[in-house]
Amino acid sequence: MGRIVVEVMPKPEILDPQGKAVMGNLPRLGFDQFTAVRQGRRFELTVDGPVTDAHLAAAAEAAEKLLSNPIIEDVVSVTADPADGADAASNPEEA
Repeated sequence: MGRIVVEVMPKPEILDPQGKAVMGNLPRLGFDQFTAVRQGRRFELTVDGPVTDAHLAAAAEAAEKLLSNPIIEDVVSVTADPADGADAASNPEEA
């Protein structure tokens, strides 16, 4: 079985209260090397057999229509999970 990973992030102009909360706590835990945090979402879609270009195109379409809210989020990547031995990748803007 192959797996496709879809990553969705808030648009840059959208406030990210979860990211701000994490950023506020990092220095308190001794992590002062980071200057900003944005929190997004990750989806893992499983397919029978190896991931094909058709699977990636369908995943990109699903990401735009269902997995993200296009008003406040961007789909930043749709890729075959390299842990599954696949090396195909797709940019959602190209699909």
